[in-house]
Amino acid sequence: MFSKRATIAVLAGAGLALAGCSADDAVSPAESGAATGEAGVLRVGTEGTYSPFSFHDTASNDLTGYDVDVITAVADELGMEVEFSEVPWDAIFAGLEAGRYDVVANQVSVTPEREEIYDFSEPYTVSTGAIVTRAGDESVSGPADLAGKTSAQSATSNWADVVTEAGAQVEAVEGFTQAVALLKQERVDVTVNDNLAVLNYLETTGDTDIEIAAELETGTEQAFAFVQDSELTAQVDEALATLRADGTLADISQKWFGADVTQ
Repeated sequence: MFSKRATIAVLAGAGLALAGCSADDAVSPAESGAATGEAGVLRVGTEGTYSPFSFHDTASNDLTGYDVDVITAVADELGMEVEFSEVPWDAIFAGLEAGRYDVVANQVSVTPEREEIYDFSEPYTVSTGAIVTRAGDESVSGPADLAGKTSAQSATSNWADVVTEAGAQVEAVEGFTQAVALLKQERVDVTVNDNLAVLNYLETTGDTDIEIAAELETGTEQAFAFVQDSELTAQVDEALATLRADGTLADISQKWFGADVTQ
């Protein structure tokens, strides 16, 4: 369904090369010789280690993921080739500022602080917190029901703070997989995580022993990031509007999450 016209340019030693870059010493795309879209190539910065958004397939080792599919569909709509540069998260914005690629596609949350520095496309993902229970447990229908419950959470995650504020006791775990195991063993009552992670787990495993009982009201929007005043921002927005209207974005979302998380 999606174009295979994607070439992967892995930045050897990217962490070392970009770690010293900052907004103060960044150069423009024109100064660095990076493509700006005029040559028909959309250069994309992404992690390549962030499943299910940007990662390597274990069988083929090809770069794949939700964000990879979306930006490739955008490039197709624009009639452009797409070239990926794989960069650690801590260096990904420095590479954008230095003009090593034109856009970051890596579930970048839109925040007021980032909007002061970068241009953003229209959001292509909307995520919320999901309260997960054992299937059939009707004791939780919203955040207010977390009071008095025990929730399996990574102790340093923001979700641990959320459930604590709601009156739940935290059972510390290493990650979502362990949280699910404790939930299914009835050692905890709930776990709260990003709904994208939960939906992808349910879609890929087919696990019917747990379910999303409720979602939190607060959410975040993810979008493609560009340098300020990039001419590509408007072009990508137009492509996203077309892909949303013709159902392509929903199809990609269903593929990875079994639900439409694009709006």
